[in-house]
Amino acid sequence: MTKIAILGAGMMGTALATPLADRGHDVRLVGTPLDGEVVRALRESGLHPKMGTSLPDGVTPHDVSELPAVAEDADVLVLGVSSAGIPWACEALGPLARRGRPIAMITKGLVLDGERLVPLPDVVQRALPEPVRDETFPVAVAGPCIAGELARRVPSVVVLTGRHQATLDRLRALFETDYYVPLTSLDVEGVEVCAALKNAFAMGVALPSGMHEGRGGAPGSVAMHNLESAVFAQAVIEMSRVAVAVGGRAEAALGPPGAGDLDVTCNGGRTGRFGRLLGLGLGRDEAIRRMEGATLECLEILAVLRRAVPALESSGRLAPGALPLLTHLMEVALDGRPVSLPLERFGATA
Repeated sequence: MTKIAILGAGMMGTALATPLADRGHDVRLVGTPLDGEVVRALRESGLHPKMGTSLPDGVTPHDVSELPAVAEDADVLVLGVSSAGIPWACEALGPLARRGRPIAMITKGLVLDGERLVPLPDVVQRALPEPVRDETFPVAVAGPCIAGELARRVPSVVVLTGRHQATLDRLRALFETDYYVPLTSLDVEGVEVCAALKNAFAMGVALPSGMHEGRGGAPGSVAMHNLESAVFAQAVIEMSRVAVAVGGRAEAALGPPGAGDLDVTCNGGRTGRFGRLLGLGLGRDEAIRRMEGATLECLEILAVLRRAVPALESSGRLAPGALPLLTHLMEVALDGRPVSLPLERFGATA
């Protein structure tokens, strides 16, 4: 029996435990210091308080204090923390890392290192102790996949990306079920750019729904779907441009990690709610207040890209003006500018 330790008892970390348990693995779900209430609820009732789903047989919840003991004999480690929690997770897992033990991560994001955007699998690898660093190739799991659906065994196709095909193949064999189907890709830059940027662009696709509502419209077959579709298409174009600029492949934006993950993110969740509030004409600060403390990864990735784009342009890897939609989303979400989508620039060859 394969022993798998998941660090992070949030929605996606908990959801991933379901297909792993269904494969017959021994799954240990370890909370972070922020997951104390979730772990207590799971121990008392077996129900995740945010998803309302039960842990399947084969999954045991653990407090963060139990991490060293739980991870000691684990065959696979999985990071289920937010992007902001990656430094803490790397520090916590560093002493527990060992040669030949795969590390998978469902965290999405990019880190700006000087003038270079670094995908999170590389960030995690660099943080590992030197004796195991060169023999460990972290693997990222990209969507499209909504946690609440995966926990209910809704068919899902995801992408495992990393720099070592043998590790990808090993994890694919461990993770795959009849409803959870992982594909593999060595295009770490392309896949991870899309996995991160889709949060920002999903916010943009939600703007027209708020604009429609703000004008007195109601949801229906006649709303602002034309505009939503135009924003969606431009988002895919711009994801492909950023992917190429950082050394990835444009095709990533056309597949599950790009258009696929963007579509599923647009269908619900906090990013869409935030975009709708901005589309209503609420200021940035008021929209954030109404989100009641929800993590807004769209703001994090927009802040990173605002610093990265000038460097990509100055190096010649990205043409000036190639990201009109993303630039406007930065202005709206980071600066509080009113929504005025640059439609005349959509589809243009930069």
